[in-house]
Amino acid sequence: MMNAPYALTVPVFALALGLAGCATAPQTQTGAPSDKIVIRIGSPFKPGHILVDAAEKFKELAESRSAGRIAVQIDAGAKSEEQVSILNSKGELEMQSNGHHSLENFARPYFFFNAPYVMKDFDHFMRVWDGKLGQAARDMTEQKGNVKFLGMVYRGLRQTTAKKPIYTPADVYGLKLRLPVVATWITAWKAMDADPVPLPLPDLYPGLKSGKADASEGDLPQIASFKLDEVQSHLIITNHLVQTGGMLINKPFLERLSKADQDIVVGAAKDACDWANAKMKSGELALLIDLQRKGMQVVIPDAETFRVKAKPAIEELFKKEWPVTTWAEVLAQ
Repeated sequence: MMNAPYALTVPVFALALGLAGCATAPQTQTGAPSDKIVIRIGSPFKPGHILVDAAEKFKELAESRSAGRIAVQIDAGAKSEEQVSILNSKGELEMQSNGHHSLENFARPYFFFNAPYVMKDFDHFMRVWDGKLGQAARDMTEQKGNVKFLGMVYRGLRQTTAKKPIYTPADVYGLKLRLPVVATWITAWKAMDADPVPLPLPDLYPGLKSGKADASEGDLPQIASFKLDEVQSHLIITNHLVQTGGMLINKPFLERLSKADQDIVVGAAKDACDWANAKMKSGELALLIDLQRKGMQVVIPDAETFRVKAKPAIEELFKKEWPVTTWAEVLAQ
């Protein structure tokens, strides 16, 4: 069991062994439902990823509850997180089921919600997200980005993949580690002496296959849906980040809908996220077992040494990048 006060609370052995567009029709002044609505929802992830699963569930619920008046089109795996986020902000995609580029881009002082080692587990994450810090993050994202959070999806704990076993930070020294293009993550991994290779998500698999990067890190749905078992031999249980994603909608688009249609969309998104969270919580073990069956060797590292190594960098990031709070305040919730 992890015993450091800042560590993730999910036991390492438990995970390793227990897991034993379109414009809408003109609106009436009476607030009656629109005649026909098309919602395009973008995701950078491939089918089979939990965020795409959530988008598919949203499609099912929204179309059913509107008796077919709402048609949902899913664009998955073709664009980067950044592209999807910006298109949604501009209204060129009505919705996104995505990572946290919008949070990083429009509410940067609150990006600690998506940083290594900050959160203990998903329940802790949601306590903070549902509190004053999360409300402030949502408000800033909405004001600056024109996008509104409709729900949060648990993606699992982020792990590390490599072409060799990794047991301690010494094994990370000089490792060409693929990371998303996220400055704070790069800072944290540099503090552990890795050699980060920033690549957008569409370049993840080809970057590993070509040798541009030798290792990666990501949640199990990402590792599985991008078939990293084909280009990486080892799965290292580092549990270094409680990974979530968001379902967001373009605010002006939502406001153009009738009240009845707003209720359908908001309710379908909430229920889709709740469904995805339950699926992910019960399915993390199955993903790990499937990756093992496909040949990946699971390694249990000395995770505590990684957290100790990263701690000074995370504390410094709170001072410089996330001054709206402190690590101690987050951990106390």
